[in-house]
Amino acid sequence: MTFKDLGLSEDLLKAVTAMGFEKPSEIQEKSIPDLLGTEKDYVGLAQTGTGKTAAFGLPMIQQIDTDYRAIQGLILCPTRELCIQIAKEMSAYAKYADGVKIVAVYGGASISDQIRAIKGGANIIVGTPGRTIDLIGRKALKFESVSKVVLDEADEMLNMGFKEDINEILESTPAFKRVWLFSATMPREVERIASNYMEDPIKVTVGTKNSSAANIDHKFCLVNGRDKYFALKRFIDHYPGLFGIVFCRTRRDTQEVATKLMNDGYSADALHGDLSQGQRDAVMGKFRKKTIQILVATDVAARGIDVDDITHVFHYDLPDEIESYTHRSGRTARAGKSGISIALIAPAKSGKIKLVEKQIGKKLELVKAPSGQDICGMQLMKLIKNVNEVEVNEKGIAPFVAQIHESLEGYSKEELIERFVSVEFNRFLKAYEKAGDINVDPSKMRSGRDSDDRGSSRRRDSGSETNVNRVFINVGKMDGFENKGQLLGFICNQAGIDGGSVGKIDLFDSFSFMGVDEGVGERLISAMNGKNIEDRDIRVEFSQDKPQGERSGGRRNGGDRRSGGGDRRGGGGDRRGRTSSSNSGGGGRNFRERRRRN
Repeated sequence: MTFKDLGLSEDLLKAVTAMGFEKPSEIQEKSIPDLLGTEKDYVGLAQTGTGKTAAFGLPMIQQIDTDYRAIQGLILCPTRELCIQIAKEMSAYAKYADGVKIVAVYGGASISDQIRAIKGGANIIVGTPGRTIDLIGRKALKFESVSKVVLDEADEMLNMGFKEDINEILESTPAFKRVWLFSATMPREVERIASNYMEDPIKVTVGTKNSSAANIDHKFCLVNGRDKYFALKRFIDHYPGLFGIVFCRTRRDTQEVATKLMNDGYSADALHGDLSQGQRDAVMGKFRKKTIQILVATDVAARGIDVDDITHVFHYDLPDEIESYTHRSGRTARAGKSGISIALIAPAKSGKIKLVEKQIGKKLELVKAPSGQDICGMQLMKLIKNVNEVEVNEKGIAPFVAQIHESLEGYSKEELIERFVSVEFNRFLKAYEKAGDINVDPSKMRSGRDSDDRGSSRRRDSGSETNVNRVFINVGKMDGFENKGQLLGFICNQAGIDGGSVGKIDLFDSFSFMGVDEGVGERLISAMNGKNIEDRDIRVEFSQDKPQGERSGGRRNGGDRRSGGGDRRGGGGDRRGRTSSSNSGGGGRNFRERRRRN
């Protein structure tokens, strides 16, 4: 099948041809005819890198009435990087469609410039939820004429805490609109969005629902936590042509791993939420140009990255939300290419492997961290290949040939080969000459679901051994944390701590308690106090309370809970009338700091 068979206009076919597209991908082949030929809502499930932007972008452009100078299409996406990327692709598709104007709106850029661009006559808005809400509030965006709304990477937007923003934006659009929802996975919260704002949608799945791309090899390596960095280095050295992303769970780990790699001579850099937009753009620019080989990133910072030819994805830690594994792995094997996803797993966390396998519908292959001999062998073969493939510049080296021959005439052919190989090769021999086996015996894996799988991070049995200290935090289920894993992920991401340093968590409606290792409580208090969630200050303090049920914290509905740390209204507002901001990917993350970043 060709693009012409899909019913596209001549202007769009001309643009597609100019961009070098020959045949539509599966999601494009299945989506475009329905989006052009029916007035129904639409749900398309397909992995990252399968061409979803063209699947919804081409039909949207074709159906724009250029005689009607108003916003007719809205595309919402989770990150500024993805927003810029979609707008760029849409503009390329609309190159020959005279009168179609696409404007991107996202945080980190001048809102005044974006308002001027909108007033200049935008037909299609591509936006992040936070900036879109801001522009609605400033009366710069009005959606009464919008006939089509696309929710791209819907699962990621919910994972990032944009549920309420999405609801608010959708409620500002007319009832007659069509909603096109595209996502890599279909968790319950995405299904709720579909049921609330879509009527009997057409549903198309490319591959297996919630699965990973077929051309990704999924592997895991069993190593102790202290050996993770060394295992990562060994894999990098074992794949000489590697171009990849290392995913860490916290900003702190991201920066630490990137700094270690750079100090050890690797071409690497970090991408996380503490960087300014200018710094983020600079890092991504270097990665796209391949001037850095390894990008170390958090899940949030890496969402929306669209870089071809990524060969490897490493999971330094598995994500708190298993659905994120699919998005991480989807950074590789794009546009029909193959890729490798490797998770570095400590034995205590190995129970999560079965959850990942269930999520992607595939078995993960257990592989060993390469030995020093394996690495040296691969590097030697790379050197030999480079020698075989090098193009000799005879004219350029001609003035030096006589001097070279004179300097080397005392060596035999065999000696010359050994010396030239050693010039490039000695550093690997030295680095790995005493390297031992860091792999853990697979018999130490936990079978089935361990306590970590539910996010509670209990590293000990429920006997006498507990964490050293216990802390109180004035957030709970009413802030959108449906389970302990979501709260743990929020704490780790905001405070930059390792989930392994948090023990038993007691999660209640309006507050929580957790056991923490020595020194971690102080870090939590320093990092979290002063931040806010839903216009209310977060408060963390040490506590000796060990509540049973809700008795230590006051009434279930979040009323007076002075015994658990004061009246909730003292933190910035009565919560009466509020609805839960929960979402399947880590509720409570839609606080103002994230909105400002988007």
